[in-house]
Amino acid sequence: MNTHKRNNVKLLVAVKGGSGVVAMGALSMAVAQQQGGQSLAKSSNMNVGATSTETTPPGVEATAMAAPAMKGPAPLPAEEQSPAAP
Repeated sequence: MNTHKRNNVKLLVAVKGGSGVVAMGALSMAVAQQQGGQSLAKSSNMNVGATSTETTPPGVEATAMAAPAMKGPAPLPAEEQSPAAP
């Protein structure tokens, strides 16, 4: 009975090892095909979408120069300010 369990374990290990070898082979084939520059989807016909035309946007006043809303450094929050000098 002990040899029967041992044979099952050996068979299980052999099956897992064999499936690992097959998976690694498939992965290396996929990497080799990708590096070879072969593409999976090849087509000789070019699909063209709808034609679009450019239009001029409506007239808007140009901003002469951007200006910040607040000048100078921003005040620190109360918890980050230093204590008052004595």
